Amino acid sequence: MERGRMSRATASRQSELPMRVQDSNRMSMMYTTPQSKQPSFGKLSISKPASVTSERRTSFFGASMPRNSLMSGFGGTEKIKDARPLHDKSYVQQCIRQLHEFLTEQGYPGTLSGKTLQSPSTKEFVKMFEFIYRQLDPTFEMINSKVEEEVPAILRALRYPFVLSKSSMYSVGAPHTWPQALGALMWLIDNVKINWSLSKQELLFSDFGEDNIEEGAEYNKLFLDYTAETYSKFMQGDDTFEDEDEAFLNKLKKLYNVDEAVLASMEEKHRILTEEVERLEKESQTDRLMTKRMERVKLQADLKKLQSYRSSLESFKANLENKASELTDELETTASHLESLKHERNELQQRLQNQKFTPADVDRINREKRELQQTISSLSKALEDAEQHKWNEEITLAKVKEKVDLKLGEYHKLARKLKLIPQTAENACGHDFEMRPFESGLNSVIQHKTQIQMLLRKLICDVEEENSRLANLKLNLDESFEQVNSNIIDKSNDLKQLREQIRKLDEWLDSNMQELAREEQDWAAEMESVENHRKLLEKKVNFGYDDAVQQLKAAQQQYHLVKQETDEESRTVANNLASVFTTAANHLSITEKCLEDLHSRVQRICSKAVEEDEAAVKRMQDTLKSFMSKANSL
Repeated sequence: MERGRMSRATASRQSELPMRVQDSNRMSMMYTTPQSKQPSFGKLSISKPASVTSERRTSFFGASMPRNSLMSGFGGTEKIKDARPLHDKSYVQQCIRQLHEFLTEQGYPGTLSGKTLQSPSTKEFVKMFEFIYRQLDPTFEMINSKVEEEVPAILRALRYPFVLSKSSMYSVGAPHTWPQALGALMWLIDNVKINWSLSKQELLFSDFGEDNIEEGAEYNKLFLDYTAETYSKFMQGDDTFEDEDEAFLNKLKKLYNVDEAVLASMEEKHRILTEEVERLEKESQTDRLMTKRMERVKLQADLKKLQSYRSSLESFKANLENKASELTDELETTASHLESLKHERNELQQRLQNQKFTPADVDRINREKRELQQTISSLSKALEDAEQHKWNEEITLAKVKEKVDLKLGEYHKLARKLKLIPQTAENACGHDFEMRPFESGLNSVIQHKTQIQMLLRKLICDVEEENSRLANLKLNLDESFEQVNSNIIDKSNDLKQLREQIRKLDEWLDSNMQELAREEQDWAAEMESVENHRKLLEKKVNFGYDDAVQQLKAAQQQYHLVKQETDEESRTVANNLASVFTTAANHLSITEKCLEDLHSRVQRICSKAVEEDEAAVKRMQDTLKSFMSKANSL
């Protein structure tokens, strides 16, 4: 009878153990939020969630440890070596640049100069430390007295993994102490950035807020029932729980009034919106507005060409009209001169008919006639030679003009490609780079060409300066990318250490469970010996029955006492193990997620910036080469 009672008690204790583990898991999940994972920063007034273990927790070895030392308790007090190259001048200068950028972006009220950040005084260091720490706790006020003790104490409270001695605070700007102090400031800045990124994320398990206490209790009951069922099946040897998962999801849908039709419609809307976003992104990549602007610029250039051609045609027409009027006037004068010559010829013929010539006069007239014919033939030949020379010169001039027009077309095409034409173009800066050699005189053309060459030389200098600036920017981005990669490697090493600690915890938990099983076997053997002793006492009932009954009652009371203490100790050990394991697992998962998001975001930004800079540098180099070649040809 007594043996049956003990077996039932043991069975009830074993059945209660998984429930208590799940209860501890539930409590840790309820309060596992990014805010509750932060340590208590110095004087930060961060509220701590209520817990079953209160302020201190009994360890597995009989000692007690603070509640917020869950992860550091496994690492011991071993001094960690700082792997950062703080004595490398280039690394120190890079840290100083990052510190200057951070303070400038956040609106540091003090004065920032190169001398201040190269070797600051203790007062300046404390001001910078207080400003950065206020990004974590806006209500923080630095104590004016004993700052050399307050700063290392705050860093220790923040779990700074390295030592910043009290003596180093008396001479912060010294060459042997400033790198360590600078490293502490950079570590604090990294904490601020991580805190900002965590504050932008949503709280985990937000359904357990103060506004949904009753709903959270119902969810806890469902979750505990589901966990108990799956755990019992797991202890029986099952590895999959599809039926339990489906039943749990159905209960959750009933609890939160989930409508499948609404979910399907929302998924369809999400798919449609995603397709619309992709379509808009593809359209934005083609940049239709820029294409239309380029077409408008080309049409404007063609319009200006047509206007200039029309003006040249009008001027040519005016020249032809002037020449036609001159020829008409000349024709009229020639006609009048011809009439006068005819009238004179008639008079001479009439005089010839009336007068008589002597043979000497006839000889003289014939001689003059021959001389006049020779003169006319020589003048006609000279006129033909002059007309031929004029025709050759006109052909040569037309060829030269055609070459000049071709070169001008190439120059204008290149200038439009470089956005130098028209005068309102992007790179023209209000200057007129268009050449018009046939609209003005030679001196104005030479002066305009000289002015354009001076503007082009200035533009080449500006392009070279922009190219050097982009190269420096690319070097800075490469340095930041290398720094981020080194930080990712450090975090990966930390994750490996955490996994190793979790593995050790699992081994230690298995050993404790085996030890508990051995203790149960010992208790069963002890119960069997007590039962044998009771039988012997029944046989000797006539020889001291009352004394034996008293001894039996005392033994039973002592057994119940020992059993109760053992059960309480087992529950405490199980609760502590479950809480530690759950906290470590949640911390590991959130850390991995944050690191993956940070790595992907930094890698995407760096790759995009590097590609844009390389494309811009390449375009500038091509533009510069074409510019210089065209300028040299001109």
